[in-house]
Amino acid sequence: MITRTGKITFEASMPSFEEIKATNNSASCILDESTGDFVALVLIKSFKFKAPLMEEHFNENYMESNTFPKATFKGKIQNFDAKKLSATKSTYDLQGDLTIHGVTKKINTKINLVLNSGKITATSNFDIHPQDYNIEIPNLVKDKIAKNVNTIINFILEPQ
Repeated sequence: MITRTGKITFEASMPSFEEIKATNNSASCILDESTGDFVALVLIKSFKFKAPLMEEHFNENYMESNTFPKATFKGKIQNFDAKKLSATKSTYDLQGDLTIHGVTKKINTKINLVLNSGKITATSNFDIHPQDYNIEIPNLVKDKIAKNVNTIINFILEPQ
């Protein structure tokens, strides 16, 4: 199962400050139905913000996307059984390596899977901590950016 139009949204907003939220609608993901292997790739420059200046700062100052152009996840859906998927949401543990900004960390999160019309919708919601990935937030703005970046994925995977 594959997608090249996966959606990833993150939000790092703090109350009383400008919204810090971006969406990428071109994430790639492959799910191997026989093993539960789950691999995703996203180009950092494809995240879109409401404000172009915020997007520029994100790419140049924080993510250094010319040096670190992509983020990847390589992992496995635990106890995955494609035969058990249905139109009713099933929740699994997803474990693997998330690489952002050139740093790889192990993550464990929940992933929801729904089978509908031969397609699998995979959704997950988890936090990323910029400091874990050596992403430096300048002192001038560190109180305006959340320490935990809420990340939501929504992938509609189709047969290859």
